[in-house]
Amino acid sequence: MPLTEIKDSPKLIGAKQVKKALNKGLVKKVFLAGDAEPHIVQPIEQLCHHCGVEVVMVDSMKALGHACGIEVGSAAVAILFD
Repeated sequence: MPLTEIKDSPKLIGAKQVKKALNKGLVKKVFLAGDAEPHIVQPIEQLCHHCGVEVVMVDSMKALGHACGIEVGSAAVAILFD
């Protein structure tokens, strides 16, 4: 399951920082929640495709937040290069 990769990663950032990190070339992979608001995830997904960064869709914001070890849902999470 792709969410184990999140749990095992020491370098994660949430939705607010993903676009900045993508523009700086710091992102290895992005996870997007399928139930997140389109106006939040669509620009991130488009930027990922433009930058050649892999996008993994997950079922829900709740599952994505849980994988990150937080109590709230998350629309997007990025794994950064080491």
